[in-house]
Amino acid sequence: MSHSAVTSSDGLRLAVEERGDPSRPTVVAVHGYPDDRHVWDGVAELLAADHHVVTYDVRGHGDSEAPAGPAGYDLELLGADLRAVCDAVSPGEPVHLLAHDWGAIQTWHAVTGTVLAGRVASFTSISGPCLDHVALFLRRRSPRDLRAVLKQAAHSWYTLFFRLPVVPELAVRSGFLGGLLTRRERIPRPAVRDAVNGLELYRHNLPRRLGRPKPRRTDVPVQVLAPRGDAYVTPALATSAAEFAPDLRVRYLPGGHWVVRQRPEVIARCTAEMVAGATATGTTGEGGPALARARSRGTALVASGGRRDRAVRWDGGLAVVTGAGSGIGRATALAFAARGSRVVVADLSADGAAETVAQVERAGGRAVAHTVDVADDTAVAELAGRVAAEHGVPDVVVNNAGIAVAGPFAETTLAEWQRIVDVNLWGVVHCCRHFGALLTEHGEGGHIVNTASAAAFLPSRALPAYATTKAAVLMLSECLRAELADAGVGVTALCPGFVDTPITAHTRFAGTGDDEQDARRHAAGAAYARRGYTPERVARRLVRAVEGDLPLAPVTAEAHAGLLASRLAPGLLRAVARVDGGTGRPSPTPAREEHRR
Repeated sequence: MSHSAVTSSDGLRLAVEERGDPSRPTVVAVHGYPDDRHVWDGVAELLAADHHVVTYDVRGHGDSEAPAGPAGYDLELLGADLRAVCDAVSPGEPVHLLAHDWGAIQTWHAVTGTVLAGRVASFTSISGPCLDHVALFLRRRSPRDLRAVLKQAAHSWYTLFFRLPVVPELAVRSGFLGGLLTRRERIPRPAVRDAVNGLELYRHNLPRRLGRPKPRRTDVPVQVLAPRGDAYVTPALATSAAEFAPDLRVRYLPGGHWVVRQRPEVIARCTAEMVAGATATGTTGEGGPALARARSRGTALVASGGRRDRAVRWDGGLAVVTGAGSGIGRATALAFAARGSRVVVADLSADGAAETVAQVERAGGRAVAHTVDVADDTAVAELAGRVAAEHGVPDVVVNNAGIAVAGPFAETTLAEWQRIVDVNLWGVVHCCRHFGALLTEHGEGGHIVNTASAAAFLPSRALPAYATTKAAVLMLSECLRAELADAGVGVTALCPGFVDTPITAHTRFAGTGDDEQDARRHAAGAAYARRGYTPERVARRLVRAVEGDLPLAPVTAEAHAGLLASRLAPGLLRAVARVDGGTGRPSPTPAREEHRR
């Protein structure tokens, strides 16, 4: 680590700190308010292993000198400071910019102007939009945008407070503001000098930029990291620059405004991926295919569908679907691929998986087949490792593989119990363990869908084994949803009713011989076919559940009715369950057993 000073265009001394090998790609990190350069310490230490990392104290903060008056905090001067630092630490090569809060605001202003022309290879922005873009965003009046505008206005109350005379200084010097930030954001108490001087950023620049905005544009490759829990900058505002930066991608992160302190490993990895892509592409500012790795986790804002503040995105995303060789799994794979996702098609049947991939490719999508028995923990662990190594960390994992066993409890053999528990319950547990670990360790959120069934909340003497495993999957999903919430990973239990899938051709009817097995499978298949509810309709419901981050997604009318009855009239359901007669045939309102794996 080395320390130096750079002189600004108006003669101020700016404190600069460097880490790593100067021959490596240079990353210049710009802090926000009321921080100093040390806000980047955690990120810089991680990046310095294979980058030249430069941090500096913005004028008036940390060890840098302060200007004489408010005009000294003008964005044009801040941009000139950034240019001076870049020229000093990397005179011969363009730099990669990383900026947070007011650091991102001033960097946006610089990259959309001329001061950094030809000097920037990429820009990663966190919780700080261009002020001109903010003003244009706040002027939106369409019904769709108005809600986002009002939400951001409510989040921006503090900007009005900071522009008041005297009172903000009193809040700082009394310790009130520092204490509030420490309690609310869990950050170190800011230095009084930094917090007081930084108020001029708001007072001098907001009136000038918000009142006369310009559509400032840039061709620099931009990565926006948008914390979904940011209390000051909403994801809608953070990503509103899409129309002004054609080469812009977004990565939604779990965490709050100071995610740079709270999750430095995630920020460092996202930045390193952006740098690697931009470095491979060159420094023309045109972006292109070499940004693929960073983009593989980014969302193009032109993509349709889904809430923009959710971690899951379709266009360019990655989905893993088990039991995808037929039925609901196949329909789900096709639905994801149609929305632009790459799909890992996993199934016990190699032929079934290959056919699903062929259908995806014929429809213009991208998919790859993997054979796996979800009841085998080692096999699932190997699948998760291969997916991560060959395709990346998935955005969505659908644990859909399952089998069906029907018939009375007394006639269900131990082997039948063991197999259905191994596949329907342990299979979901194995997939949630290994893929859930990938999602949480990666730190960018995601979504898990576990296919349960309406049988999870509808008792039936005809389906004790099947209903037991599905009830367990439902409760597992509820528990997992609570556990993974802080990691930004949503969990949905999908609960279909009667759906016309191939599972009826493979259902095991306990206590029956081969001839009766075939007869009952044929009868069940005919009944489900008459119901006429297709796997494609289930897949559409599944997509909506992921987009809405729903905890529970009943599918079909009987599933909705059964769920309501289980909450309002459980005694009635228990009485109905006793009327089955013990025939081993599916009861009137059990789940749709999902297709074979």
